[in-house]
Amino acid sequence: MRRDKSETVKLRTTGKSYNEIRKLLGVPKATLSDWFRNQKWSRKLTRKLNQKFLEQNKIRLARLDKIRGENLRKLYEEARREAEKEFHLLKHHPLFIAGVSIYWGEGDKATKSGFRISNVDPAMINLFRRFLIDICRAEETRIRVSLLLYPDLNDQNCKKYWVENAGLSENCFTKSVVIRGRSKNKRVAYGVCGISYSSRFLKEKMLIWIRLLGHEYHQ
Repeated sequence: MRRDKSETVKLRTTGKSYNEIRKLLGVPKATLSDWFRNQKWSRKLTRKLNQKFLEQNKIRLARLDKIRGENLRKLYEEARREAEKEFHLLKHHPLFIAGVSIYWGEGDKATKSGFRISNVDPAMINLFRRFLIDICRAEETRIRVSLLLYPDLNDQNCKKYWVENAGLSENCFTKSVVIRGRSKNKRVAYGVCGISYSSRFLKEKMLIWIRLLGHEYHQ
């Protein structure tokens, strides 16, 4: 075994991340990935490190409500820097890729803090809800859901459908919006569901994640 590989194994078994090992020994992350890809104990450690990162992110979000003014501007700059580091940590996480891709295609990108997607598929709504909670560590009680309904649809029946099929809480719904569609034939049976979470901090990160995802798979 190469000496530097032997040293990396020692560091890895103590819980060091690839970035930490690279800084200490100068071994490229691609090389480290090749060495440890098929090691079961290393994969378990990666999951543990990812979980640690997610818990730290949850703590950071909880502190945001106490930060104001100039400190907020600095925090948003830090969020953008962190997003680049986090992307490389999570870019192989299926739920992370799914959530970023959904927002890239369906999300509101114009507002500063709006974090919202709308769709008629409960599976997509549920997937994005899980992304908010499990990856972004968003507070579930702050997730809001609204329905866009045609006049002949029953509001309570539609909400029940989305609760049962998209894993939503009954308490997360805001007042439904009733619209008149142009076509009498092309109507969705249970309305259009919009799921949102207000966070400028997450919005800054998401825009970076989208850009990096595009670069990652652009050939």
